[in-house]
Amino acid sequence: MNAVVIAVIIMLILSLIRVNVVAALIIGAAVGGLIGGLSVEDTVAVFSEGVGGGANIALSYALLGGFAVAISYTGLPKLMVDKIVAAVSREGEPRATALPKVLIILAILSISIMSQNIVPVHIAFIPLLIPPLLLVMNELGIDRRLIATIITFGLTAPYILLPYGFGQIFHDTIATNMELSGLTIDMNVIPTAMLIPTAGMVLGLLVAIFISYRKPREYENRKVSLQDGDAKTITTKDLIVTIIAIIAALVVQSVFQSMVFSAVIGLAVLFVTGTVKLRDQDQLMTDGMKMMAFIGFVMISANGFAAVMTETGAVESLVNSAADLIGDNKAVGALLMLIVGLVVTMGIGSSFATIPIIAVLFVPLSLELGFSPLATVALIGTAGALGDAGSPASDSTLGPTAGLNADGQHNHIWDTCVPTFVHYNIPLVLFGWIAALVL
Repeated sequence: MNAVVIAVIIMLILSLIRVNVVAALIIGAAVGGLIGGLSVEDTVAVFSEGVGGGANIALSYALLGGFAVAISYTGLPKLMVDKIVAAVSREGEPRATALPKVLIILAILSISIMSQNIVPVHIAFIPLLIPPLLLVMNELGIDRRLIATIITFGLTAPYILLPYGFGQIFHDTIATNMELSGLTIDMNVIPTAMLIPTAGMVLGLLVAIFISYRKPREYENRKVSLQDGDAKTITTKDLIVTIIAIIAALVVQSVFQSMVFSAVIGLAVLFVTGTVKLRDQDQLMTDGMKMMAFIGFVMISANGFAAVMTETGAVESLVNSAADLIGDNKAVGALLMLIVGLVVTMGIGSSFATIPIIAVLFVPLSLELGFSPLATVALIGTAGALGDAGSPASDSTLGPTAGLNADGQHNHIWDTCVPTFVHYNIPLVLFGWIAALVL
């Protein structure tokens, strides 16, 4: 069996039986490397070299965690939660009614979508918004698996479809790598090609909201570590400074595309103005890094996993094997290409990193089978996006878990990855396959 397939299966099985995702990635990479023909020494060397590519991501998330904790100390999260509670409460009625749930769901969905384009901060909003809301969601009986699917939709669907913010980067990655592989396209056609696959994600979201997680789910009211500063009442000056810090961080993120420096600038504003005391910086950074460390280490491990899989040459072999099975059947070809993309991206955990790997193989295969440029875009874009919505190593699943598990009651695999896989990956495969055949 192909080394990539075996490595991904091992990683997923270990994750499903609750082995730590970092350990699962390392074990999967080791087994895949050995089966792929690498020696033990080469596997270790390639993995070690590959993890270096995730250092910037890990540092980014650590600093974002520190920035999030700093903002929580100002009292802004408490103010936000108080406002939401006031908005969803109605005199003489229990808070666990339909309207409050709808308001919270719409608010989280809207912020998640905006984090990809209007205010492109990606997952940085999650540790600021979600932990303070957990007690409110507990009282309303909201199933956190629903919130996980909502956030993942907001983190994924907008960049797949819309050429703004992270979507601009994703679409440019598709167009650039398709051109390098021998097929030049106009970036303006990518939203048209991705419309049908995105519709599949919308269907999955509606199923999650109205069918899968409609019933209440009970959670214990536990203390959330991020809420240590909640007792502080925010002053007008602190509110203004905190908003300025957030805007400054957003501007730096938008202009320089650097989460590291955006977090540093935001922290600097809070420290220089005295809104957060300089003497608290060590504890603050420790709390923030502790909160986001899991994401950082998973992303580092995923980079090592991807490096080993690339070095074995097993991805190309996997595509060649699929080509042999396809023959001239476009329907079978489209389905197999999507499945290959699913396998590759589930292991790597990043649609952006997957596109360069699969484009060089999918473009010639699509041309040989007679797929149109639009259909080829749909295949490559959908195949790349599959892993973001369900992979244990994706920041689109790690981010929601980091926020929803702030009180230790949300499992990354069973409460985030499995629900998002079922509600998004299955429709993506189906609707991406339809798009390839009709475009």
